Amino acid sequence: MRLTFVGGGTMAEAVIKRLVEGGVVSCEQVSVVDPSPARRELFRTQYEVAVYEDPSFCIGGADVVILAVKPQDLEAVATQIGKLQDGQVLLSILAGVKLERLVERFSHRVVVRAMPNTPAQIGMGMTVWTGTSNLESVHLDWVRTILSALGEELYVPNEKYVDMATALSGSGPAYVFLFAEALVDGAVAIGMPRAMAERLAQHTLRGSAEYLSQSGSHPAELRNMVTSPGGTTAAALHVLEKGSLRALVADAIAAAYARSHKL
Repeated sequence: MRLTFVGGGTMAEAVIKRLVEGGVVSCEQVSVVDPSPARRELFRTQYEVAVYEDPSFCIGGADVVILAVKPQDLEAVATQIGKLQDGQVLLSILAGVKLERLVERFSHRVVVRAMPNTPAQIGMGMTVWTGTSNLESVHLDWVRTILSALGEELYVPNEKYVDMATALSGSGPAYVFLFAEALVDGAVAIGMPRAMAERLAQHTLRGSAEYLSQSGSHPAELRNMVTSPGGTTAAALHVLEKGSLRALVADAIAAAYARSHKL
């Protein structure tokens, strides 16, 4: 499996790092196209992969062409890439860009759309993906090999779920980071040293997420286990519910989902 990454940003680097360092592919199997000399130099020296400024020099030899540019750069990149070969897979991680547009713009019918998230950089990502109906078993194997190196991967038969995943798992790390900030700032406000608050917040979030995953219980059940009548947790949760935390989170996800349709 030979891979060409069109775009050498943070997510492309995360994918390459996981694939190469995990031994999934060798550095000789990977090419990166990026207009930035600094980014090309980083990939050449740190990951020892082939780098190019112009995609026309490396697209033809790839089994999978991975689009990792900004959505607004799609038109320019499509012009540079030109015609893809019949056996190649076009794998896009562009937020909000639908399969129909990719098929039309590249005149290519073997297309996958995926939405990874930033924890992919440490192999803890969640990637939801789908593809055109004519994907063959070898294409599916290639895509799963790539995406599973980033963490968990989930194929969905309907593209609407990729847009929904963009609002939940795609943007979700930002929600968690904001909540972590709020936990730390709240603890500092009552007198806890910031370094201590950061450590407690990080481990609380990490441990709670892992406990939720391993327990198999509904979040509400676990929350009730922590909440004693008239206790400290009950007092804190009352404030969060009074501030409409649930409604705010739901509105945030709906706003991200709506925005994905406009990109």
